[in-house]
Amino acid sequence: MRNRSGRGGGRKGRGAPTTGRAPAVRVKTARRRSASSTQWLQRQLNDPYVVEARRLGYRSRAAFKLLELDDRFQFLKSAGRIVDLGAAPGGWTQVAAARTRADSGRGRVVGIDVLSMDPIPGATLLQGDFLSPEAPEAIKAALGGPADVVLSDMAAPTTGHAPTDHLRIIALTEAAYDFAKEVLAPGGSFIAKVFQGGTERSLLETLRRDFESVRHAKPPASRAQSAEVYVVALGFRASAKHAAEI
Repeated sequence: MRNRSGRGGGRKGRGAPTTGRAPAVRVKTARRRSASSTQWLQRQLNDPYVVEARRLGYRSRAAFKLLELDDRFQFLKSAGRIVDLGAAPGGWTQVAAARTRADSGRGRVVGIDVLSMDPIPGATLLQGDFLSPEAPEAIKAALGGPADVVLSDMAAPTTGHAPTDHLRIIALTEAAYDFAKEVLAPGGSFIAKVFQGGTERSLLETLRRDFESVRHAKPPASRAQSAEVYVVALGFRASAKHAAEI
C-alpha cells in the first residue's frame, strides 16, 4: 500500500484506533487453505489496527507501535535524522518521516531492508542486508550526519523454540546497537525489538552505561499473544572522542 502523504503521522489521535466495533468477520476454511492460515486471515480482518492502517495509508499495523512508543517517550523530533533498520514494508519509516517533518523537507530519514519498498516521501530507502560489510557506510552516506534516533524492528524468522528465538533477536539487537553507537549524536535514542525475557544482561548493562534512561515497553498495538517487547534507550552519552568524530 502506498503512502498517502503520511496522514495520521502527527501527534493527534493518540493510542488505539477509535473505530466503532464492527461485527466480527468469520472466514471459512477453503480447500487449499490450512486452518492456521484461516485463523491468521480472520485475525487480520478483525484487527482494528489493520483496518485503521489501511484507512490512514500506513503500510502495516506496526506503524501504530512506533506511534505509541513515541507518544510515550517523545524521541522523534522535528528536523531530526532517523535510521530505520529492517524497514520493510515501511510503516515505521512513514511515521518517522511524518513526525520529523522529513516529508516536508525538514528532517532526514533513511530506511534499509533486504526487501524492496515503494518510495516514501521524505525518506531515502536502501535495499540491502544491514549485516553486510558495506551497509553501514551506505547508511552513513545517505544520512549525511549524526543520527538522532536509530530504530530497529528487525526480527529473525521464529523457530517456535523460545530460547533459540530469543538468542536470534538479541543477536540482531546487538548488531543494531553496534551500528547505532557509531552514528548516534549526543543525547540520541536507540529503539529496538526484543522478545519477552528482556534484553540480555550484557547488552542491557552496556545500554545502561551508554544512555541516561533504558526502559522496556510493550505498546498497545503489539498483540497480547506476541512475545515482542521494545527496549527504549534515551539520552546517548557520547564520549568526547565520539562526539568529535561524528
